[in-house]
Amino acid sequence: MKLLTAEQFGDIALKNRVVMAPLTRMRAGPGDVPGALAAQYYAQRASSGLIITEASQISPLAKGYPGTPGIYSDAQVEGWKGVTQAVHAQGGRIVLQLWHVGRISHSSLHQEEGLPVAPSAIAPSGKVYRADWQLADYEVPHAIEISEIPALIQDYRHAAEQAKKAGFDGVEVHAANGYLLDQFLQDGSNHRDDAYGGSFENRTRLTLEVLDAVIGVWGSARVGLRLSPYGSFNDMSDQDPIGLFSHLIAKLNPLKLAYLHLIEPRATMAGGNDRVAVNVPSTAALFGKLFAGKVLMAGGYDRELAEAALQAGDADAVAFGRLFISNPDLPQRFELNAALNAYDRSSFYGGDAKGYTDYPVMNVG
Repeated sequence: MKLLTAEQFGDIALKNRVVMAPLTRMRAGPGDVPGALAAQYYAQRASSGLIITEASQISPLAKGYPGTPGIYSDAQVEGWKGVTQAVHAQGGRIVLQLWHVGRISHSSLHQEEGLPVAPSAIAPSGKVYRADWQLADYEVPHAIEISEIPALIQDYRHAAEQAKKAGFDGVEVHAANGYLLDQFLQDGSNHRDDAYGGSFENRTRLTLEVLDAVIGVWGSARVGLRLSPYGSFNDMSDQDPIGLFSHLIAKLNPLKLAYLHLIEPRATMAGGNDRVAVNVPSTAALFGKLFAGKVLMAGGYDRELAEAALQAGDADAVAFGRLFISNPDLPQRFELNAALNAYDRSSFYGGDAKGYTDYPVMNVG
């Protein structure tokens, strides 16, 4: 199987093309520090070609859910060191996903910083988890002022530096799923009339400036980017997604990133349920060929769909989420075409070892 062959993402060597997708699990400890249980969880899955960590907030204001880990404090760096060391001890490769949720937040999660921020003062539809794990209406966010953007970019740069101190093999910038950078990209959430709004050039500006800052820390061959064209999760929309994302990818090509991570819209709910959208465009077909580097695809793939995408040249590797939650040894199961453990959705978010580190591996030999 091509899925089980080696691949190279920039300076990151993958022993196979079965990638662990970033999966929010909401189990960080006090101070948003990942603990020993997280180290065990990721080490169990080190047979993947690459692990992309759960999204990790770059600053206190970047947090959008209780129990998510950060990457801005020294204590968080120490917590993540335990994770990277455990994964590397098993021969794995792991990159950290850099995250700012923007308006997908609640002020109770960052009381000292105040309201969530966004490109425009537009509250998304739906409900948000407060710090007490209770649901509430979204607040109208503070529209980021031009004068505040340099500090925001510095938060990304600092987080990238912290990730390097923690021993990661690289970082992935999260610009998908309706979070801050995606909010700047798409015109449903970006109504600005300054240098960061209106035209494709302006709406892609912040993402490119963030990438420039992160590449300054890591070098482009250890930086990936995640995008979700056509994704509607977190109340997202754009009038011309083909034009927008084609423009952005053309701007990415000269950067020589390690990889571009694209999400298929059939998985638009991003973990919200098990429904698969139908009659939606193919991100791989529309955008994958536009990128000059390595393409990582995600969103509703199984063993057969992933192998077909690789054989067709629609992807260079495929990321799996829920299947990796319940099958720590997913590459081995794919190799043997073995039965897969069923996942327990009720234990996805929050909790302890149950549904986190207690899924069985195969007893082979």
